[in-house]
Amino acid sequence: MAIEDALVRVQAGGRASVQSAKVLVTGSAGLLGLPLVQHLAADNEVWGIARFRDVASRERVEAAGATTRSVDLALGDFGDLPDDFDYVIHLATHRGSGTDFDAALRTDAEGTALLLRHCRNARAALVMSAGAVYRLSDDPSHAYVEDDPLGEGSVPGTPTYSIAKIAQEAVARSCARLYDLPVVITRMNSAYGPNGGLVVRHLDAIMNKQPLSIGAPGTKFNPIHHHDINIQTERMLAAASVPATIVNWGGDEVVGPEDWCAYFGELTGKEVDLAAATTGGYPSSICDITKRQSITGPCEISWRDGMRELVESCYPGTIRSAG
Repeated sequence: MAIEDALVRVQAGGRASVQSAKVLVTGSAGLLGLPLVQHLAADNEVWGIARFRDVASRERVEAAGATTRSVDLALGDFGDLPDDFDYVIHLATHRGSGTDFDAALRTDAEGTALLLRHCRNARAALVMSAGAVYRLSDDPSHAYVEDDPLGEGSVPGTPTYSIAKIAQEAVARSCARLYDLPVVITRMNSAYGPNGGLVVRHLDAIMNKQPLSIGAPGTKFNPIHHHDINIQTERMLAAASVPATIVNWGGDEVVGPEDWCAYFGELTGKEVDLAAATTGGYPSSICDITKRQSITGPCEISWRDGMRELVESCYPGTIRSAG
């Protein structure tokens, strides 16, 4: 059952827009959550939940325009959180550095089930997964499609991540059918923007003369700017269905750390010694974005424009080259 909802409209420019809706964003203080809250709050009643162990993070979410509640999804205690949301955008995830698979599954799998039960009357739910669910290919240039084999991927510093995400996807798929709840499961590739991401870590290292870790030579991704994530979220919600829709989420262009680090050096005049960079870090992960493009259309921000904007936002006044 595809979602058909008057609250998701197509504007003159062809972009789906969520307006006058009650929207719940989990992980609202995070990399994707905070920019998305700010984007949606202009036209909607937005609620943001997280554990909010850092008081300042809660204040940032509220300043972005959301009503907040402190919720630990692993516990499943939603307190006085309403259950009448039009849309649920589930970004929260377990990011522990250890091998506590029980904790990871309790948060990502059980927590997702408890959340979607609480919000089972929503018009649609977006559940954020990751490209890390794919079984690693021996070919670093392989572009993963949505029906490729799943398996334990490599996420540096988070050994439980890929397994927990696979379990989360299974739970979300089950909840879509159990509750007749339209769900879209999005497998994020490499997000970036002023709020963070792999690209920002590389920029910080260059600007502060710290060691670079860029992965093996030829490592590539589909980096996608927060601006495109924000506007494409509304199209993704419109594609939610029962059974669940599953779609890769990455940018239109395939580039890697060698490309963007060299570009940062070109823009700022900073020395970037790629030969001296370590080869640890994320393995190459390219996603086939054919399905995503059929849902969202093309990205609005090219990788060069996005990364130039990143330098301007994070390090004002440091651009020396026309780039």
